[in-house]
Amino acid sequence: MPSSPRIAATLIARNEARCIARCLSSIAPWVDRMVVLDTGSTDDTVAIAQAAGAEVYHLPWPDDFAAARNHVLDLADADWNLVLDADEWIRDGGKRLRRWCAGPPRLGFACIENAVEGSADPTRCWIPRLLPRGARYEGRVHEQVVSLAPQARIPLHIGHDGYLAAQKARKRDRNYALLLRELAEQPNNPYLMFQFGMEAQARRDLPMACDYVMRALATAPREAGWRHALVTAAIPLLSCAGRLPDAVALADAEFGQWPESPDYFYVLGDVLFDQAMADPAQAIGHWLPLAQSAWERCLAIGERPDLDGSVAGRGSHLAQQSLDIVRSQLATLAA
Repeated sequence: MPSSPRIAATLIARNEARCIARCLSSIAPWVDRMVVLDTGSTDDTVAIAQAAGAEVYHLPWPDDFAAARNHVLDLADADWNLVLDADEWIRDGGKRLRRWCAGPPRLGFACIENAVEGSADPTRCWIPRLLPRGARYEGRVHEQVVSLAPQARIPLHIGHDGYLAAQKARKRDRNYALLLRELAEQPNNPYLMFQFGMEAQARRDLPMACDYVMRALATAPREAGWRHALVTAAIPLLSCAGRLPDAVALADAEFGQWPESPDYFYVLGDVLFDQAMADPAQAIGHWLPLAQSAWERCLAIGERPDLDGSVAGRGSHLAQQSLDIVRSQLATLAA
């Protein structure tokens, strides 16, 4: 009788004493091994990881996330690899891993729930995190899985707090430099343009962020899973950068593409509300009723955590809050 497949958790880490125990304790019940590749920690990361039951190996940081990921995959030498970062943890679904890995080789896409500064509502994206033997990574930063295996979503929810300001600040310059190098080699890659735009936004360089996001939109494949995240990030970015006409034009151009996305209708409502403030002469008769309709559509659709880049609440309480505001505005202006 064949033995059950071996599952390893693989991490790359550097100076993650703040959070690595949380990560490993959430993983340990569900895997056979935990393999950590340390890339030069000067804090207690290594000791904490070892105390949590992980095997720790060392590699000088190669300035290449894919190279580091592939190295730890080789060290694990497992049938299945659960790939996490130290600032992530399993929130739900760990008990389903063993049964899922009894099936044929395929890429398991997990739901990453990203904590947002100043908000209780996370953003959500679906990323391949359960990999069969043979899957590899490419890309210095925002690395992508390379595999011919079929793709499937797995009911695994992973928390992530690495985008909070205190955590992101120490990694921003590193990611920015790596993205610049990657873009120099692949200047027409729309995914890299999108990610560089988001890094520029985080650095508060809104003109550059808009430039790269618009370039990404021009060539991003319609079928790309991340295009929903791109569109719903680009519309508010343009408005925030003072390019309200461009934001309205983009929202209008994308109207027919996202009939079941509360995120699209939420940002559509926001940009229509901004337009009402910029054009008070048509606010009551045109812009505010359109914004109201957009947020009502959010509630009609409901939550869609399956959409890449979705934000919790846009199909429920966040849309309701916006509706309350616009109804109050309409009542005040009509009085």
